[in-house]
Amino acid sequence: METLEKLKLKYNRDSLSDNELKSFYESILLPRLIEEKMLILLRQGKISKWFSGIGQEAISMGVGLALDQDEFMLPMHRNLGVFTSRNLPLDRLFMQFQGKENGYTKGHDRSFHFGSKADHIVGMISHLGPQLSIADGIALANKLEKNKKITVAFTGDGGASEGDFHEALNVAAVWDLPVIFIIENNQWGLSTPSNEQFKCKQFIDKGIGYGMEAIQVDGNNIIDVYETIRKVKNSIAKKPRPFIVECMTYRMRGHEEASGTKYYPEGIQDKWALKDPVANFELFLKNEGVIDDAFIQKATATIKKQINDGLDIAYASPEIQADAQREYDLLFADFDNKPIAPSSDEKTEKRLIDALSDGLRQSMEKHDKLIIMGQDIAEYGGVFKITEGFLEQFGKERVRNTPICESAIVGAALGLSIKGYKAVMEMQFSDFVTVGFNQIVNNLAKLHYRWQENADVVIRMPTGAGVGAGPFHSQSTEAWFTHTPGLKIVYPAFPGDAKGLLAAAIEDPNPVMVFEHKALYRSIKEEVNDDYYTIEIGKANLLKEGSQVTIITYGMGVHWALEALTENPEIEADLIDLRTLAPLDKEAILTSVKKTGRAIILHEDCLTGGIGGDISAMISEECFEYLDAPVVRSASLDTPIPFATALEKDFLPKDRFKGQLASLVNY
Repeated sequence: METLEKLKLKYNRDSLSDNELKSFYESILLPRLIEEKMLILLRQGKISKWFSGIGQEAISMGVGLALDQDEFMLPMHRNLGVFTSRNLPLDRLFMQFQGKENGYTKGHDRSFHFGSKADHIVGMISHLGPQLSIADGIALANKLEKNKKITVAFTGDGGASEGDFHEALNVAAVWDLPVIFIIENNQWGLSTPSNEQFKCKQFIDKGIGYGMEAIQVDGNNIIDVYETIRKVKNSIAKKPRPFIVECMTYRMRGHEEASGTKYYPEGIQDKWALKDPVANFELFLKNEGVIDDAFIQKATATIKKQINDGLDIAYASPEIQADAQREYDLLFADFDNKPIAPSSDEKTEKRLIDALSDGLRQSMEKHDKLIIMGQDIAEYGGVFKITEGFLEQFGKERVRNTPICESAIVGAALGLSIKGYKAVMEMQFSDFVTVGFNQIVNNLAKLHYRWQENADVVIRMPTGAGVGAGPFHSQSTEAWFTHTPGLKIVYPAFPGDAKGLLAAAIEDPNPVMVFEHKALYRSIKEEVNDDYYTIEIGKANLLKEGSQVTIITYGMGVHWALEALTENPEIEADLIDLRTLAPLDKEAILTSVKKTGRAIILHEDCLTGGIGGDISAMISEECFEYLDAPVVRSASLDTPIPFATALEKDFLPKDRFKGQLASLVNY
């Protein structure tokens, strides 16, 4: 660390005691010395990658010291001080960096891509923006609990270019959430300078656009950061609302060590080195007579010993031993999936839409900490009216209209889960899930695998064609997610299954996507139990039995298959309604195909990339010697979904399926 002859930063200690200042010094020195050690280990090949926060430590430490230990922080990859401010054991932190068995992610992720709920930290993913809306969800839980706690989420000047930044800040402002968004303005996004990242002069100028207050602070001054966060925190406690705090600083090293800094203008690092947050604070404390060289030497020696001791333990800890079964076991939190039976036999005729509404309403009654969110779901009752009347029964806090920002609401749902809530998010149309895709496949799906935290989130997905809605309101999107490990996916074809599977999805502490076919909402009805019940996720239903052929389908395909069998009573078929697409009921499929020797897979999704390809491959691999004919797939055309009725009819496989089924039986 460079020694300064003269202070380049102005400090105002206010009411901070000598002991507090000494503690601040030891706190900011710890991440600096860890960083210096990590750079040595990186050159020695003992860690694989490092994102340096040297020169920015005052931000992490100032924020960490200002918060209560039970207030959540959502850091970025240069916020080592966030983790050390929560006193995470250094040996385990180093195991994380080394990819060891006892690291926080069991070797599943690196550096700071992890969280620790016990320490009130939620780590980032590489996409920079999604943690901001997770902070919204945590802040929403705090607001509902009226506990006067705040949440802090970090981003950088580069990360603030992400759409997630806008969505998260907009939601926080609209809902008056007690959250602070820290923008570390360090002048660079990898090699792209600020003037190529944004046109505004400073990020506090964005505050007025979001309707929130914004404050700028010298991010290299630990006291200024600390005092600013304390003042904002106290203000939020009196009146919940979001803040932007822009911390001006500089990234002294490359984006990560391998990228270097050759693109930096000549002399810029020397200029900012004079504002080093550790060296300046040390000189200030010496000038104040708070510490002396002896104190500095002792503190440095003590911390270095802690680091070396932690490294010794980490090096001696077990290496990862590959175990495929354990990898699968870590995808989901443990859950007893045993079905809950209705308490009586009373039934009422219900349409699919009625059954879904009934299941959701009874789940709201059962789970006090269940929050539902979506566009137009409150007063309007949702575009399909599934939540009609919910606002009057459960109130505005639990039935929440949202801005049009799918990514932020999926993230907020995850934040609620972090705080022990259940969340159901309605995707107004499944087509719109593209805007929230990243949150689902990279946050919800991977959370438990990465650091063993469950995502108690259900996403309802109105889906499907046949209603003349064209290419942006009719797509079958389920196969986008059956490819993603860590998600459970249900797709009911009947009202009774819809109610039971939705309730089961809400019971399950893992992320579940519930696909609901729009054309079935009001077109089918059956007798459905009035009482609360669940249906086991992962179990198919054998609707018809026969010896000639196995029909494997789900959703609207079930009704097409039933119609074909009614029109052709001579065909004796096993008709399997999958009901759950992930996890797939392989046993039901394979048992039937081994009996009949023929299989046809029918789905509304396009042929290429649909789940039928996976099922066909599985049957071919595991039932080859039982087959009397090739496995057949019946699916929609490999085109977008057209609007005109005649074109949509030709696009869908309903009529083609009948011919394919007859040909297969006669093969």
